[in-house]
Amino acid sequence: MPLMKQNLRVPGPTPLPDEALAAQSAPMIDHRGTEFEALLREISSGIAGLIGTDEEVLLITGSGSGALEAAVVNTLSPGDRVLAVTIGSFGDRFAKIAEVFGAKVDRFEIEWGLAAEPAALAAQLAANPAYKAVLLTHNETSTGVTNPIRELAAVAHAARDEPLILVDGISGLGAMPFEMDAWGIDMVVSASQKAWMASPGMAIAAVGKRARAAETKALMPRFYWSFAEARRWAAKGQTPWTPAVSVLYGLRVGVRRLLEEGRERTWARHAAVAGGVQAGLESLDLRLLAAAERRSHTVTAAWLPDELEWAPFNAAMRAKGLIVAGGQGKLAGRVLRFGHMGDVGIDEMAQAIRVMGETLAEFGHPADAAGAVEAAHAAYRASLAGATG
Repeated sequence: MPLMKQNLRVPGPTPLPDEALAAQSAPMIDHRGTEFEALLREISSGIAGLIGTDEEVLLITGSGSGALEAAVVNTLSPGDRVLAVTIGSFGDRFAKIAEVFGAKVDRFEIEWGLAAEPAALAAQLAANPAYKAVLLTHNETSTGVTNPIRELAAVAHAARDEPLILVDGISGLGAMPFEMDAWGIDMVVSASQKAWMASPGMAIAAVGKRARAAETKALMPRFYWSFAEARRWAAKGQTPWTPAVSVLYGLRVGVRRLLEEGRERTWARHAAVAGGVQAGLESLDLRLLAAAERRSHTVTAAWLPDELEWAPFNAAMRAKGLIVAGGQGKLAGRVLRFGHMGDVGIDEMAQAIRVMGETLAEFGHPADAAGAVEAAHAAYRASLAGATG
């Protein structure tokens, strides 16, 4: 029985371009051969250019959470003092990973829905010197909030002991402005199933000079996630462990598409689509979690109306082919999360907003679906005009 065509609007995995789907069905190749070497080198160099770095980009088969673990275990030792700046569920996860491996973690917790402010981080660092690393989240998927990473990184560099800056870039890289070298980021990690437009399965780590130097002293246990091993094999155009070849086929397509589009146009497209989505949701009388100046360009979180139960509302949308995500952690059952990254345009966003609006009306929430669609299109056009004008 064929599956219903879905409008997949979760924050990942994201819908794949037809070209990536076709590529991922290609025959296997020898992962110790020259064809794989060309594949690996093209993807790594392409990602480096897209995130603004001349440093190495390592690819290891695994998830985004695996990439976070790799960032921790390759740079830190048990007992190291670490400051985890957490603004949501995934910031908490980064902190938890460091704790599990023995780091002494101070959590600088920001209210969910808000971003970290540079002045507050500066005060925390001044009052608590000798941190080995600061863990930052570029784009918090659980709340739809983007941190001012450039400014936060500058504050960390100005701190007395200049801690390492390790960044979770999983749901932001490839879709939003990021300049690893110019901003002084020591390491940033991502994953294939987000804005890179491939299936889940590849962890991405861009490793700067200070992070590489920290590896030589880091004592946390590592085997599969060893960057030293990944680096040794990458020099030969290979991976130390059997790679997810099909995912890499799709990832190559995604990287090529982003390079062809150009970083600034990609960033402008995501900003415009996000603006359209957010205007559409607000037109449905939904209150967004994040303040306007800190809203993500890849995922939007909105409060559910007080009278609305998530489970039946979600089931009704799914029955119509619209798949959005619910809240996580303490926001479970209280918010919905709408993903808009990767291979996205305004038309499928507007269709999703229409279905959501119609479903809200069925549940007794006043919602003008047609008006929300118009608002989404208008905001999208205005954003693009501002970007090009």
